Amino acid sequence: MSKNSKILVCDDDETLSYLLKEQLIEEGFSVDNVYDGKFAMEAIKRKIYDILLLDINMTEVQGDEVLKFAKEYNSSLQVIMLTAINDLKKAIECIKMGAYDYLTKPYQLEELVFTINKAIEHKSLILENSILKEKVNKKLPNNIVGDSPQLQKIINLSNKAAQSDSNILIEGETGTGKELFAEYIHKHSTRSNKPFVVINCASLPDQLIESELFGHERGAFTDAKNTKQGLVEIANGGTLFLDEIGELSLSLQPKLLRFLENGEYRRIGGVSNLNSNVRVICATNRNLLEEADNKNFRRDLLFRLNVITLTIPPLRDRRDDIPVLANFFLESKSPIRSPKKLSTKAELSLISYNFPGNVRELEHTIERAIIFSEGEFIDPDDLNLPVSVTAKSTQVPMNEEDIRITEIISMDEMEKHHIAKVLKLNRWDRTQTANQLGISPKTLYTKIKKYEIKQE
Repeated sequence: MSKNSKILVCDDDETLSYLLKEQLIEEGFSVDNVYDGKFAMEAIKRKIYDILLLDINMTEVQGDEVLKFAKEYNSSLQVIMLTAINDLKKAIECIKMGAYDYLTKPYQLEELVFTINKAIEHKSLILENSILKEKVNKKLPNNIVGDSPQLQKIINLSNKAAQSDSNILIEGETGTGKELFAEYIHKHSTRSNKPFVVINCASLPDQLIESELFGHERGAFTDAKNTKQGLVEIANGGTLFLDEIGELSLSLQPKLLRFLENGEYRRIGGVSNLNSNVRVICATNRNLLEEADNKNFRRDLLFRLNVITLTIPPLRDRRDDIPVLANFFLESKSPIRSPKKLSTKAELSLISYNFPGNVRELEHTIERAIIFSEGEFIDPDDLNLPVSVTAKSTQVPMNEEDIRITEIISMDEMEKHHIAKVLKLNRWDRTQTANQLGISPKTLYTKIKKYEIKQE
């Protein structure tokens, strides 16, 4: 059963309506009731419901009129018609108008609860489909890829943050995977079975962002031909991810602040306050404190957003993750019948590069190398990395055991260091080391001799 789902009962038989409300509350639902269609329409304006139990024949406003209004105002609201046996023809017409189902009076409580639960499942599928449309052609790994100490620290903090219901601000350079962490937090939270909805604040003009966030009423502006639900409404019970929050205009920031304070909002052109319960996660590649000092971002909004702050380190600060990520992208993007591998020198070239575009740039680099490389292995030339931003004295060491690079070192020195490290990690298992390096055991043996690598 779907616990805490909100139901509106509209029936002009006050005794029946009251008894039905009491029975549904005992079943675990949250229930309001009204006794005529005009009151049902007012209630739908004020509050977000999952289910409307609607009598067809009422004294003032008939059920089919309420149904038409309800589906225009909230397209995901599931309407179950309650009808007498002699109104079946009208009930079927209501199904064609968008009602989920109908039940004839008198009905069994078990039958009604079953139908309600099926309608709630149907609503969930509709919302999931609308969210999936936003993710077409968007491929993200199921889990965060990487095993560097820096990344593991952020993952541990994310796990702790997921258990709270506080707003989160994720900071980090472009391409570090801020949205991936937001989705990771959602999946590990108590809201994981509810929607995860994304909007990029830099991708739309002000009016469209407001309409996307809060929805609009029919006729609110020139192109508003139908009533539209906002993303805060679609995400009700789940997580709303606001990417590039630093790009949100000063005119919209007070409206977002008001929503964060009490969960209330108004659709554009609306006069009624609606309420939605969402957990907000924001991301930015800007320093919002500096933006606040420069009057480009409201300080009170910043303090609402950064109850918990996570800072994703750039890829150059966690170089141990580069080969792990590179091999992940190789596996996911290479043709299944002829998967490609990185040569040792190509892997070292990647490790020595600073990746100003972070993980996204690495992904594109691997994808490009797969297309243009010939043979089984990808070589340094296939990567086509810019020389001007390879690691110099600014390089952050991979870990405490890595060589501190104070000048551009030779490829042979890098290769020696990398082979020694992999050998140590594999406890000098040469077969396993050769497989990880993408070379034959014979070639590995030759390089151990060449570089005079000693077992410690």
